[in-house]
Amino acid sequence: MRRHPDVTDREEIEELIARVALKDRAAFEMLYDRVSAKLFGVCLRVLSKRAAAEDAMQDTFVKIWNNADRYRANGLSPMTWLITIARNTSIDRLRARKKGQQDIDTPGLNLIAPGPSPEQAAIAASEANRLTGCLDELAEDRGSAIRGAYLEGLTYADLAAKFDVPLNTMRTWLRRGLIALRDCMSA
Repeated sequence: MRRHPDVTDREEIEELIARVALKDRAAFEMLYDRVSAKLFGVCLRVLSKRAAAEDAMQDTFVKIWNNADRYRANGLSPMTWLITIARNTSIDRLRARKKGQQDIDTPGLNLIAPGPSPEQAAIAASEANRLTGCLDELAEDRGSAIRGAYLEGLTYADLAAKFDVPLNTMRTWLRRGLIALRDCMSA
């Protein structure tokens, strides 16, 4: 019986995360090579500026290194865990920038990562285009709400006020919209 490539990828990434939790530097480098293009695409989509996205991605990998022991294989995709870290790190930076705060430099932290290869950049761009196409398939207000929440860092309360709907309605819009996006991206 032949395994589906996604299952193999998932198992490989879970194994790498488990080894990173044990502070295995070789596994960390391999994990970086496997997922950095996709995570960079997430950071770039949220922050829009390449330099800011590179900084956010560096912070993301520091968080992965420090928190890999918190990942638990529970049937959810390890990429979901990694993308959530990248997205949340980027949104935190975006919010700090909007409030006029400066990004905090961590002295003594010399985790320098090269940018994505041309192939990785092409894959990230392709995934971003695919995600944009899936977002465009949603109803206009639902797509706009998802962009606001996950790309602009708006809170549920901000979005509920913006669209003049109750907070629970906004939560439902976002949950159903994310389900529709997942289905579209996996098709």
